[in-house]
Amino acid sequence: MTAFSVRLTGTKYGCGGGGCGACTVMISTYEPTSKKIRHYSANACLLPICSLYGAAVTTVEGVGSTKTRIHPVQERLAKCHGSQCGFCSPGMVMSIYTLLRNNPEPTSEQMIAALAGNLCRCTGYRPILDACKTFCKESVCCQRKANGKCCLDQEGDLIDKEEKISTRLFSTDEFQPLDPTQELIFPPELMRMAENQPKRTLVFCGERMTWISPVSLDELLDLKAAHPKAPLVVGNTSVGPEMKFRGVFHPIVIAPARILDLNVVTHMDDGLTLGAACSLSLVKDILTNAISEFPEEKTKVFCAVLQQLRTLGGEQIRNVASLGGNIISRKSTSDLNPVLAASNCVLNLASKGRKRQIPLSDIFADGVGNNTITSEEILVSVHIPHSRKGEYVSAFRQAPRRENALPITNAGMRVLFEDGTDIIKDLSIFYGGAISTTICAKQTCWTLIGRHWNEQMLDEACRLLLQEIALPGSASGEKVDYKKTLIVSFFYRFFLEVLQSLKKMDPCHYPGVPMEYRSVLQDFQTKMPQSIQIYQANPSQSPQDPVGRPIMHQSGIMHATGEAVYVDDLPSVDGELFLAVVTSSRAHAKIVSIDTSEALQGPGVFDIITAHDVPATNEFYYSDDPEIIFARNKVICVGQIVCAVVADSDVHAKQAAAKVKIEYEVLEPVILTIEEAIKHNSFFEPKRKLEQGNVDQAFETVDNIIEGEIHIGGQEHFYMETQSVLAVPKGEDKEMDVYVSTQHPAIIQEMVAASLGVPANRIMCHVKRVGGAFGGKLLKTGLLASVAAVAANKTSRAVRLILSRGDDMLITGGRHPFIGKYKVGFMNDGRIRAVDTKYYINAGCTPDESILVAEVSLLKMDNAYKIPNLRCWACACKTNLPSNAAFRGFGFPQSALVTETWITGVADKTGLSPEKIREINMYKENAQTHFKQKLDPQNLIRCWNECMEKSAYYSRKTAVIEFNKQNYWKKKGIAIVPMKFPFGLGTRYLSQAAALVHIYTDGSVLLTHGGIEMGQGIHTKMIQVASRELNIPMSRIHFCETSTRTVPNACASVGSAGTDVNGMAVKDACQTLLKRLQPIINKNPKGTWNDWIKEAFEQSVSLSATGYFRGYDENMDWEKGEGQPFTYFLYGAACSEVEINCLTGDHKNLRTDIVMDIGCSINPAVDIGQIEGAFVQGIGLYTMEELKYSPEGVLCTRGPDQYKIPAVCDIPEQFSVSLLSSSQNPYAIYASKGIGEAGLFLGCSVFFALRDAVTSVRNERGLKNTFSLNSPLTAEQIRASCADDFTEMVIGIGERCLSVFG
Repeated sequence: MTAFSVRLTGTKYGCGGGGCGACTVMISTYEPTSKKIRHYSANACLLPICSLYGAAVTTVEGVGSTKTRIHPVQERLAKCHGSQCGFCSPGMVMSIYTLLRNNPEPTSEQMIAALAGNLCRCTGYRPILDACKTFCKESVCCQRKANGKCCLDQEGDLIDKEEKISTRLFSTDEFQPLDPTQELIFPPELMRMAENQPKRTLVFCGERMTWISPVSLDELLDLKAAHPKAPLVVGNTSVGPEMKFRGVFHPIVIAPARILDLNVVTHMDDGLTLGAACSLSLVKDILTNAISEFPEEKTKVFCAVLQQLRTLGGEQIRNVASLGGNIISRKSTSDLNPVLAASNCVLNLASKGRKRQIPLSDIFADGVGNNTITSEEILVSVHIPHSRKGEYVSAFRQAPRRENALPITNAGMRVLFEDGTDIIKDLSIFYGGAISTTICAKQTCWTLIGRHWNEQMLDEACRLLLQEIALPGSASGEKVDYKKTLIVSFFYRFFLEVLQSLKKMDPCHYPGVPMEYRSVLQDFQTKMPQSIQIYQANPSQSPQDPVGRPIMHQSGIMHATGEAVYVDDLPSVDGELFLAVVTSSRAHAKIVSIDTSEALQGPGVFDIITAHDVPATNEFYYSDDPEIIFARNKVICVGQIVCAVVADSDVHAKQAAAKVKIEYEVLEPVILTIEEAIKHNSFFEPKRKLEQGNVDQAFETVDNIIEGEIHIGGQEHFYMETQSVLAVPKGEDKEMDVYVSTQHPAIIQEMVAASLGVPANRIMCHVKRVGGAFGGKLLKTGLLASVAAVAANKTSRAVRLILSRGDDMLITGGRHPFIGKYKVGFMNDGRIRAVDTKYYINAGCTPDESILVAEVSLLKMDNAYKIPNLRCWACACKTNLPSNAAFRGFGFPQSALVTETWITGVADKTGLSPEKIREINMYKENAQTHFKQKLDPQNLIRCWNECMEKSAYYSRKTAVIEFNKQNYWKKKGIAIVPMKFPFGLGTRYLSQAAALVHIYTDGSVLLTHGGIEMGQGIHTKMIQVASRELNIPMSRIHFCETSTRTVPNACASVGSAGTDVNGMAVKDACQTLLKRLQPIINKNPKGTWNDWIKEAFEQSVSLSATGYFRGYDENMDWEKGEGQPFTYFLYGAACSEVEINCLTGDHKNLRTDIVMDIGCSINPAVDIGQIEGAFVQGIGLYTMEELKYSPEGVLCTRGPDQYKIPAVCDIPEQFSVSLLSSSQNPYAIYASKGIGEAGLFLGCSVFFALRDAVTSVRNERGLKNTFSLNSPLTAEQIRASCADDFTEMVIGIGERCLSVFG
């Protein structure tokens, strides 16, 4: 069902695979026998409409709207500033709302669990959780103020001189109460239907497939005998993604969810029998109840299964996915199969005329999924046994993210001892994630029967396991060594758990686990974070003046109600066509032929668009190498657009696109990595260099020199709204309206006009809002808009192009991967005298913004340090990957990470602490940068000192050292990192801006400017500026859209500069208007605004004005290596503390304190939101987000299933942000500073805290050799760096016996 057919566009399509939660809706069903209504959340993108017969679906529009009433969930999400770009907000609302329908006073654990399946790329989750906390029954309070009072307690606000330090970004007094009696009722007609209509078989026939939903087991068995290949679909969480992403086609689908036999829940003497169609959420609830009812001895299997269920998928997936589907699909990534198999669970199977039982382990018996279930057989139910006396069961998993992520490796293990002893009577060990299915370590288990549960057994078991479980060398880039290490680490963890249990049973006989090893028995849990935000309020400010106040995002309520319109929500235009792109499958090849014949015969196909259909420009030369709309004769990366299909529906267009056949002739060389580019001397010119002092001479006089290199991976923008364009030809004078999700309407206008060969004045580009961008919606969007415009031009029809998440990730590129090589000379006291560095960035196949990124990485590489002798180079490598683009921070997050890496290297070598080296080398007094721009570092020092103090750094560092002494397998780390972030775009014309302000005769004001709203609150801030300047309430000012029709030639909203430059233009326009009104106001000073406006109109005074800002006077001379490329500097510091699990490499972010100097904040709520959101994106860059390519240059990580951005479980458990007080900035509007990008780099404080923890492990284990850590610092790298007997065993050097306890 499309949003168009029912005109409900609130539910958002984010990924199509149930991985992001943007499409969450609430499903309600009525059970006539129990007379109960069940509400559950689900992902609309996976839910077949046929499966909802008799159910009620509530979308965000049904919860509340500005036309009827806003629901408390929507109101609080908006007023707590939990919405920035707003694209994820409807999904967030639905997840919270569904929880509250089932439980009006949830615990904070339930609330956190409800959001595990929802991703947000903007906010960093803290303000969303603030909104959630207001519904939780226990108050989650921080009590971290100096006086021990609550952060929401106003009396506790410290009054300091004239400055009021404030910690409230919203007022709970404004919130309407949650009243469960006011919710929508279940539709009575559906209730009557359920009670009165006899259940009958349902058959739905579509264009290509038939859906059959039988009501009895016998009927199901008949159907399965007739259609043995038809899959059984309950939640569609396995079949759905296969059909959508892998092109699997099933002409017949059987849906058995309504059959009672498949939904049984039976308690028996020896265990539980659960129907195969039971949802995983139901299984979770049943097991939780059983654990509370039965003695502990009987529930060990239940506990182990429950342990895996807690983190399996998000709530939306667990609510629909079935127990049987999880087992039958036999996926190696199933977290349940290993533990169910190890626990001797039994499958009850049925086929026509036959019933039988088999152990679940049989379907995995020979290790490659030996299919003992025939195609006619149905899994009816699963028997999960009670555990026995002397039996112990455990389950383990390690995934790229702790929640809602498929495992890298998982395991289920069970041991049964001879009565009253520690002699193994029965043992079973199963692993998943290692190869294509769940595997059993049979030989190992047989060999160990009869052994005592001691260290000799452990040593033998680990060796046997490594011999028996042979992992193939992997093509997908998953490291085999890591999986092998996890295989033995999991068994060791099981060994410790059982030892501890044996001690509980008989403390005299069994020693148990020494104290310092016990902490590893506890997994990291996600808790509701505590947070505090500190900013400066001005008590003497007029109450009407909104500047400096935490004002809600202007569209916040509309985001939360789903009424905010994005490109794909625009109503369909008469005759509209849908476009699907056909992309290259080769990284470097000649196009021999394109065969479109089969595609053209597909249903609904209108036409196919190629380079020949481009009326004018197909290649844009912004430098020596072109940016290309359609590939013409050759392709230069996988994902390059070769042609496009237009059809009457999105589905038809995609089906036809898959049928276009392209023949290639491979060209050499294929260059994918930076190393290959260096080898082939493949670079974009110019290479850049900056130098100061005499580097070579300085190296001769220093005490020590270190050399090294660090690799930094790329990062996908992962904006929630994918690239979206609607091109509408107007039918006369070659005019065209282009509605597009972009940061730069003017470049879209320019490129579309050039590609069509018409003047720019015929192309009107409209942007209402953008669902996240982060630098990813500039040039690439121009090329995609041109594709749609060329198609619209050729067909004379409106054309809609909305990229799927997979295509978006494949086509668009992201942050530049980086290799930094450095040589650093320093004195024994820690003073760094000389640095020589070289940066190589992977630009991809076209230049895009890569040379600029290289330049910025050089200009900002010093971060906060004064280095007297410095030489740095940057080269942009030309490779056969999709072109990398601008991304929040623009080169700084990479080059500054290289800098901080050599800072810690110097600390290691001198034996001083990293923070000491930072302090010694930091800018201290007025100085010049390495390109001769003056700077005053006073606020840098203030941020550093304040962060030291607020984070209680030294006392916590002592506590970390103490913790590490007492824990062998878990370690903590802490790090504090300073930041200097220069603001500027390098040349004046890039920061010019214009605004247009109309005052209407009723006194209302319409404001427009060239800035784009993409979540950073620019329109809200512009309305605040206009409100202050015109001295009228914000409610009288409206912003409609950004358009090339109203503000021409606007610069891109990039580089944190949107508010700075557009604010100046808005201020200019308002001052022009006020100047015109002044004589009228002087004549009638007691009049109202409306009186003055009416009078002005009657006196023929123009009530419309443009405002203009020329831009900042910035310049850089690369020949001389000097200039003033920046206007001012932002400063900050962040202290982060982490805890790592040395056995798995997993980690938890415990606490982060950030202090930022952002001048005088125009809107503290928006600005703190930007800092937190950028910081969490930085955590992603430096510790989680990993792009993987095949050897042929195909991106393997094409959606939230494979590419993990931070989720609720990844944010620090204590999170504090303080804005530096009494900071002024004479260069920007109202003394503010541009804040959007700076916070991202501070995420590296987590990277260096992890490094600190790893260093502690290595020191304890006597590993003195230097080690390097690359970014992202994933669990795999952490585990490999924490070398121990297990890692040595894996790489084959561990011949000695395991010494388990030290």
